[in-house]
Amino acid sequence: QVQLVESGGGSVQPGGSLRLSCRASGYTQTPYCRAWFRQAPGKEREGVGVIFTGGGTTAYADSVKGRFTISQDNAKNTVYLQMTSLKSEDTAMYYCAAPQPGRTTCGGYDYHNYKDWGQGTQVTVSS
Repeated sequence: QVQLVESGGGSVQPGGSLRLSCRASGYTQTPYCRAWFRQAPGKEREGVGVIFTGGGTTAYADSVKGRFTISQDNAKNTVYLQMTSLKSEDTAMYYCAAPQPGRTTCGGYDYHNYKDWGQGTQVTVSS
């Protein structure tokens, strides 16, 4: 059974840092990419960034570019989201997602394009 499990969320002051992890299990074929999304109360789920698992290329939403970094450890089947210079508007539930295995395109920042989701980890940025 495919499973994505996020961890690492918490509360931090503005300007602080957090590192989220997303561990995958149960895949017989590595998804083409993995993405991070976030959703704040009353708002739509928003794409944060993606990593292409084959070569490690990354892409980021403008709102987090220069502050967030996605990386992966293939030996651990884990993708990371390093968040720095956190702002109050980064407060949200953060989710890891993967497209249908076998797809050779990533889903971009449209959450409808992703099949597998983790349970989410809460990030709260507040003074």
